[in-house]
Amino acid sequence: MAGDDFGEEQLNEAIESLCQSKAEEFRLIGYEHVSGLDIWECVSQKYEKEGYPPLHQMVNDILSLKVTQFMNYMTISAYRGSRFE
Repeated sequence: MAGDDFGEEQLNEAIESLCQSKAEEFRLIGYEHVSGLDIWECVSQKYEKEGYPPLHQMVNDILSLKVTQFMNYMTISAYRGSRFE
C-alpha cells in the first residue's frame, strides 16, 4: 500500500523478530527445539485458505500462541510429514 510506513522487507523482519521472540519464550519454559520458523509455520498455516490478515491480526496470532496449540500443530505435522520421507 502506498504511503505505509512498513515496506515488505521491514514487515518480514518484524514478523521474523516476533516469531523468534515467541520461540525464545517457549524455550524458556522447556521447549528447547522450537525455532522462529516453527512458530511462523504454525501461525501461518491458518492463512492458507483465506490469505494473510491485517498486520495487527498476525501480531496477535503470534503473541497469543499457546504451547498447547503449537504442540498440537507439531504433532499433526509429524504425522503428515511421513509422506515426505
